[in-house]
Amino acid sequence: MPNTSANPAILALEDGRVFHGFSIGAPGNTVGEICFNTSMSGYQEVLTDPSYRGQIVTMTYPLIGNYGTTDDDAESGIPQVRGFVIEELSRLESSWRSSEDLPSYLRMHGIVAVGGIDTRALTRHLRTQGAMRACLAEGADEAAAIALAKSSPRLEELDLVGEVSTKMPYEWDPEGLESFPKGAALDAGEKLPLVVLYDFGVKRNILRLLRAHGVRVMVVPSDTSAEDALAFNPDGIFLSNGPGDPAVLTLAHQTALRLSEEKPVFGICLGHQILSHAFGAATFKLKFGHRGANQPVQDLRSGRVLITSQNHGYAVKEDGMPADLEVTHRHLNDGTVAGIRHRTKRVQAVQFHPEASPGPHDSAPFFEEFVAAIKS
Repeated sequence: MPNTSANPAILALEDGRVFHGFSIGAPGNTVGEICFNTSMSGYQEVLTDPSYRGQIVTMTYPLIGNYGTTDDDAESGIPQVRGFVIEELSRLESSWRSSEDLPSYLRMHGIVAVGGIDTRALTRHLRTQGAMRACLAEGADEAAAIALAKSSPRLEELDLVGEVSTKMPYEWDPEGLESFPKGAALDAGEKLPLVVLYDFGVKRNILRLLRAHGVRVMVVPSDTSAEDALAFNPDGIFLSNGPGDPAVLTLAHQTALRLSEEKPVFGICLGHQILSHAFGAATFKLKFGHRGANQPVQDLRSGRVLITSQNHGYAVKEDGMPADLEVTHRHLNDGTVAGIRHRTKRVQAVQFHPEASPGPHDSAPFFEEFVAAIKS
């Protein structure tokens, strides 16, 4: 429903397509690669997911903002998206958990956002034409907005991992106050296994679930050397999700290969792509990516189909994949690789998000598998 009291705003694509709406966030303009997410809920998790760094996100579900925002749902300290696009903004936030309405949250964090957009038409256009750069701008100067979109840097030209990774190592929740059920006590004398987690843009729920499965988690910067990681004497290595093109992270490829000689290694999303590169596989950019909480994946080991949460614009090439890597999971919409494991090393990775928040939780047992592997 149009909001006639709001400032007019436009979404301009680099191919010249323009959509008109109204501002629901911070004033000004922004540029980035535009993509769409098909989740019906979880808009705050989407906004704060570091994997969306450098991107303008469109929600395909038509009504957004109906349950407000709360710090408890954030996947990082701040929103990471370059901009936000929706169809209808809810006039009422209705949740006992809400601490702030969505427009106020967006303005507080300086996120340019546009409502009143025909997101169905936009999504169909992106599915047909593929990923492209875009500009969100207040006002109605179409030519200027298209020019800004065309002149903006491409996603693969940006050091997005460097923007979102931690700068210093830290231990996540050492007392177990954020990751264990309320009231659960930790045995101070118990020696828990240690996981070194490479932060390429880690989501908080990955940290929560690892800690809740009974391991200590040391988070390190994305450029940490294998020797420095091994100096912590970890029981396992975890490569997190993150933004951008995995092919340009050559240092991370070399580090992952070195670590796999010493320890069990598990990767999620970007971590999955980095491990694939480490063993000689390649990646390619998908036409419009997989983003949403309703992505079907088949576990080729059991035949079971999982409904998964995904957020990635690149995938691992199966053609030319080294014989040492086995495909364990496949995306059922387009047949792309959704999981691998090494045939002789203790290495496993998935393209989807087992830590999915708010859901679904079909693939949550992967954390149990990883923890069991490092404990054994």
